[in-house]
Amino acid sequence: MSSDRQRHTGRLFVISGPSGAGKGTICKRILEDSDPSEITLSVSMTTRVPREGETEGVSYFFTDKENFREKIEEGGFLEYAQVYGNYYGTPKEYVMEKLEAGTDVILEIDIQGALNVKKAYSDAVLIFVLPPSMEVLRKRLTDRHTETEEAINMRLSETLKEMSVMDQYDYCIINDVLDDAVRAAEAVMKAEHSRATEDVCRRLVERYKEELD
Repeated sequence: MSSDRQRHTGRLFVISGPSGAGKGTICKRILEDSDPSEITLSVSMTTRVPREGETEGVSYFFTDKENFREKIEEGGFLEYAQVYGNYYGTPKEYVMEKLEAGTDVILEIDIQGALNVKKAYSDAVLIFVLPPSMEVLRKRLTDRHTETEEAINMRLSETLKEMSVMDQYDYCIINDVLDDAVRAAEAVMKAEHSRATEDVCRRLVERYKEELD
């Protein structure tokens, strides 16, 4: 993405969708195309033990359950969940610091988490990534060779349930041709910086006043 656009407060973009839709690949490509000072990927906090090769503050923020629960009580997460006995969450302070510095933040997360983020931070922009068809999605899941036919059928059934809340998202992108899907996501992000929000309008008026003075 271009690095010459005028920066104000960063925007939070939440990208989610069914397994196999390609949301992770799209996020990776956006980050590869962008200046790290303009766009970054959110870092989650977890109570699980670090795995080999994982780095504190890059892969995750690692902590214990007591500290995590304290942060929950303090309202320190945009969203969180408990999975297989461990907690995972999006630290509010980390995200807000990036946004206030003018850096956009991408959060790749499941659908329920995305809706919770929207409740906690109404300015979040939700993007739903879709496969071009259920047939293509089945092929993508099958080609992974990681799940049984029964498990794949369950995922496809879950996908239909997930699509039922798609109208609560701001944008939906069909990932048929990857390059097209990446360009569509980048176009959304660029357009959001031109949205006539109170913050953008105030800053523009202030700038024009300074020029007249």
